[in-house]
Amino acid sequence: MAVGVFDLFSIGIGPSSSHTVGPMRAAAVFAGELKGSGVLAGVASLRVDLYGSLAATGHGHGTMTAILLGLEGFHPELILPDEVEERLATIAETGMLQLAGAVALPYGVKDMVLRPLTVLPRHTNGMTFTVSDADGNVLHSATFFSVGGGFIVREGEEDAALQELEESKKELPLPFRTAAELLEHCRETGLGISEVMRVNEEDSRTPEEIRAGLLHIYSVMEGCVATSLKREGVLPGGLKVRRRAPDWYDRLRKESARPAGDRQDGAGEFHDPKYWQEWVNLVALAVNEENASGGRVVTAPTNGAAGIIPAVLYYALHFAPGMENASQQDRDDVVVRFLLAAGAVGVLYKEQASISGAEVGCQGEVGSASSMAAAGLAEVMGGSPAQVENAAEIAMEHNLGLTCDPIGGLVQVPCIERNAIAAAKAINAAKMALWGDGSHRVSLDEVIVTMRETGKDMSSKYKETAMGGLAVNVVEC
Repeated sequence: MAVGVFDLFSIGIGPSSSHTVGPMRAAAVFAGELKGSGVLAGVASLRVDLYGSLAATGHGHGTMTAILLGLEGFHPELILPDEVEERLATIAETGMLQLAGAVALPYGVKDMVLRPLTVLPRHTNGMTFTVSDADGNVLHSATFFSVGGGFIVREGEEDAALQELEESKKELPLPFRTAAELLEHCRETGLGISEVMRVNEEDSRTPEEIRAGLLHIYSVMEGCVATSLKREGVLPGGLKVRRRAPDWYDRLRKESARPAGDRQDGAGEFHDPKYWQEWVNLVALAVNEENASGGRVVTAPTNGAAGIIPAVLYYALHFAPGMENASQQDRDDVVVRFLLAAGAVGVLYKEQASISGAEVGCQGEVGSASSMAAAGLAEVMGGSPAQVENAAEIAMEHNLGLTCDPIGGLVQVPCIERNAIAAAKAINAAKMALWGDGSHRVSLDEVIVTMRETGKDMSSKYKETAMGGLAVNVVEC
């Protein structure tokens, strides 16, 4: 099936889509294969090899613990935070892993083999799972690559997966791989960008399922913020980064209060519009503090950039013109259209470049998310397809070259604040595009290709390895 909106916006756990969600998903697939192949009963030992970026920053990104959960049969989109804490505590206490939920093996984080200097040909985020019997005979082995946004590819199946993707795109009512093709569909049909995406989604889901699914995605985003606002103290991992969202929320509630009868947000509170940026910053920080805690988030399109789209969507629902007296149905319509338009732009990045920080740097994560958010906001604020495409282009153009250099390998500094800054960029990009007529010198496709080529030229130390930039120039403790 072609990449769709529910692939780009998937529910998982923090702190990283490519280093946590992807490896957990790969491990769960491997566990499922063991269960279905009949070899599970004969398994006596397990080996996990991690390569490249997964090995270099795995501890800070929760890669190893996510793999343990996946090997037990848990999938990132289904597991709940309480289950994560319970199972990891049990594994740490007993030293035993329940492989595929059925076979007890003495195995833990310390038993994984880390190969940070070995990069497999397909992608820097490589991992190999191997199980053997009591005599040392290999029963089953598989290598996977986590290619960004929680997507995984199995070694040896890359060409088949690409061919399947191409064939599925041909079957879509309005297939597109480039922004030029997307805009041509808009011109020929008279549809907006969100509507083109909706038509393609309806090829595999009913309109009711699409609407309900997207509203559920947004409810998880809202739940992520609500949970984060209740947490206090410092973030895990050793950097001792203080959680700011709860204090900011208390301050904003007081400073931005307005008389009853004015604009109301979803929690029944009133905002002064001059504080729009503070509220956008708060939502972005809250989501990414929760992500850094290993909480439940929505990849949008990655975990490291998960706060941008919720923050800009918050702006659309609470500060955009015409929303003061909007009904719940109108607000739901905004959510659906926003996510569909953002998803359409996300497809372009996934198709033509990458959304993996380990492959192209943070321009592929935060840059892509900012571009997607700008498109979504321009769409719901009445932009034409050309203006929506322009908004996406402006946002990415000014994120080109953004490096991925997390201090300590943790998705905290500079990642959390970077989401808030990129959310503001997205809003500004949408406003700039809406003041124009959609015509511009540089196309979105040209910017996407430039991002891809910039990523290729970027030194590996700036691509989620914690070997360059802030990661080495700032003392961790």
